[in-house]
Amino acid sequence: MFIPELLAPAGSMDSLKAAVAGGADAVYMGGLKFGARAYAENPDDDGICEAIDYVHLHGVKLYMTVNTLMKERELADELLPFLERPYRAGVDAVLVQDLGALACIKEHFPDLPVHISTQMTVASPYGARIAKMMGAERLVLPRELSLPEIIRIKEEAEIEVETFIHGALCYCYSGQCLMSSMIGGRSGNRGRCAQPCRLPYRKDGGRKAEYLLNLKDICSLSLLPELAEAGIASLKIEGRMKSPSYTLGTVAVYRKYLDRIRDGKPYAVDPEDVRFLLELFDRGGYSSGYYHTHNGPDMIHKEEKPAKRIVDEALLSRYFGRMDSEASDLNIKGTLKVIPGNCVTITMTYKGHEVTFAGPEVQEAKSRPMTGEEIRKRMMKTGGTGFAFSELEILTEGAPFIPVGELNRFRRDAIEAMRKEILDAYRRIS
Repeated sequence: MFIPELLAPAGSMDSLKAAVAGGADAVYMGGLKFGARAYAENPDDDGICEAIDYVHLHGVKLYMTVNTLMKERELADELLPFLERPYRAGVDAVLVQDLGALACIKEHFPDLPVHISTQMTVASPYGARIAKMMGAERLVLPRELSLPEIIRIKEEAEIEVETFIHGALCYCYSGQCLMSSMIGGRSGNRGRCAQPCRLPYRKDGGRKAEYLLNLKDICSLSLLPELAEAGIASLKIEGRMKSPSYTLGTVAVYRKYLDRIRDGKPYAVDPEDVRFLLELFDRGGYSSGYYHTHNGPDMIHKEEKPAKRIVDEALLSRYFGRMDSEASDLNIKGTLKVIPGNCVTITMTYKGHEVTFAGPEVQEAKSRPMTGEEIRKRMMKTGGTGFAFSELEILTEGAPFIPVGELNRFRRDAIEAMRKEILDAYRRIS
């Protein structure tokens, strides 16, 4: 069966690394401007490029959010310079809400994929066809659509669709809320929602205040086989304002069940996994969203948000242990030749990438030659580089000698050549 992309939130660099460690196929992240989560720990220009490189080294994609409404001067003077560096670094796509931003990006960066944000409210095949005609490659559909409606849009417009599978639901339609700006002067459409829907209100002049607009979060674990069968391209987890531990744990759980579908195993959701997700973040239980339900009181939690619980450490270790056991370093294989009279040479491979790098000439030892184990010990010191040798074959002849400083420099330069080889595949020159 087709397995959709698992898309994770990254409100900070720590959350981004947690998403990768948990098994995400892609992450979405904002920079310092134009993101719909202005209060997240969004990286600066250097940071977003670092984030792009980090995920690409791990075989993961990064979609950058520029999905607020924009003023005319922002389109003319700020948007394009803001996107220039991420574009050249190889960002995989951008998310937009503003039609002017869509047109501007396609004009100046025609090869940059654009995904339509849920906040553009494209909720019909007709709107989807227009978005596709304007250059969009994917639609992030409103949470309020049913599964049959989603399938109809995908099939009639012949465009990729992305849907939310976990996290917060907006009370209004597709995030198009003006309540925050009306009450507190903070517009959700400019990335600054104050979440007035989460506050208590009195009904009909009553004394008791209830959380009348407070929607439960969505949890779609039980629906994953249906969503995969429907051919939805990407399954999105909400939560750029939540913690890295939330990101790691939630991604790990959904990765587990998507892998179960991929492997053709019998599908059943373990209640302990649902309990684990609630311990990470609980707004008063879960609903299954709008996939098979059109509104209803069961989607609302009228009481105050439950107090944060002490998480079951034994349960946590089933998922959080993954981050410790799966080192973030990339495991490369290498063959090193250290032969007197020749340049020291290493050939490294990683997931289809291959680099051969030559260093200084190997000398003939005058007294004590370097052993293979001494050379290996030096070459294995890759800490802090993001790489580690899972296999290193060392070929030597005669009595080789290389000054320790030169061997260390050779190792650093060789690793950097491997990094460049991987990342150059993503760079855009023009």
